[in-house]
Amino acid sequence: MPVRITSALVDPALLDLPWSTPLEEWPAQHLVALPQGISRHIVRFVRLGDYVYAFKETRERIAEREYDLLRALERIDFPSVEAVAIVADRQTEDGEPLESVLITRHLQFSLPYRALFSHTLRPETMSRLLDALAALIVRMHLTGFFWGDCSLSNTLFRRDAGAFAAYLVDAETGALHSSLSNGQRGEDLEIARVNIFGEALDLQAAGLLHESIDPEVVCEEVVQRYERLWHEITYEQQVEREARHDIEGRIRRLNELGFDVAEVALSTADNGRYLVRPKVVDAGYHTRRLLRLTGLDAEENQARRLLNDLDAYRVESDLTDEQQAAHRWLTEVFEPVVRAVPAHLRHKLEPQELFAQIIEHKWLLSERAGRDVGMGPAVQSYLADVLVHRPDEQAVLGVEVPAAG
Repeated sequence: MPVRITSALVDPALLDLPWSTPLEEWPAQHLVALPQGISRHIVRFVRLGDYVYAFKETRERIAEREYDLLRALERIDFPSVEAVAIVADRQTEDGEPLESVLITRHLQFSLPYRALFSHTLRPETMSRLLDALAALIVRMHLTGFFWGDCSLSNTLFRRDAGAFAAYLVDAETGALHSSLSNGQRGEDLEIARVNIFGEALDLQAAGLLHESIDPEVVCEEVVQRYERLWHEITYEQQVEREARHDIEGRIRRLNELGFDVAEVALSTADNGRYLVRPKVVDAGYHTRRLLRLTGLDAEENQARRLLNDLDAYRVESDLTDEQQAAHRWLTEVFEPVVRAVPAHLRHKLEPQELFAQIIEHKWLLSERAGRDVGMGPAVQSYLADVLVHRPDEQAVLGVEVPAAG
């Protein structure tokens, strides 16, 4: 039977599927067995070529709205599944109308939270999962997206360098705004709390929840973690002009919580102090920004550390112009540090990695001292106590590393 397909990228194999059959009755030859959460709709997984897709039956108007929302989230790099197509005008062989189907690409190496919670979890694993879910909701609200149906079943997770990354699956009840009010955030958070509590009770009743996990604690932990993270990201911090270490500490806490800092917004308080508010971005941002501002080409984590230092320097120097601050930081901080390395030690590390490690060393020294020890003493300590004992990077890599300066 003829169907109407709306898609940014149509796979011809879509036309060969049994669209005149209700999704619930599709033959096994078309389906892939994957774990899924609870859904009010019929959902099936289908392999087409090298990819697996999720097919969801729903009304055409709802499918169109969710498709548009997921596409909008994709354009702003929000962690959600990718909308692929809508299949409408379906009919049975007898001419009876069938619901439309929304098609999304299955996120590889991912599972619904519900599937993971159905197995024995160690406390530290549970903690990382709750952190990931709270971070997803925070990212969502920073973006201006109201979910309206946050639940374990509507969330996917996959491993991310020892932690977990969470992804939105179902945007059917969502709405994208320029920003959210506190009331909208509170409503969304309360929906999440109730949904997560209900699902955890359901798992418990089915004997699928580990005996050490309390459903009430699970849902309250998500809310508390969300509130701590939201505060850390959005509150305006008052600092003294010379309190560079405090700014670095806040940026590091955000990094540890899974958020990267693009820049630091400054304003002056009545008492002469600075009001500091960091602006957070998704990963992958820093290499491009560092190259644009300074011409330095670095790996993402290196770039993050260098930019954190640059932003702290800008606060300390009372410079509002980003380009001017970057130029002065490069000539007054980065280059002098690199030149301070004796010639016989310059093959130990490339300049960007060297500076990143000195920043880390300075942070550790400052933590021990309870104050900012300053760059000069940190450089001398690093050269004498750390760098001199490292093998030459040139010898390790087997390539010539040009000396800086």
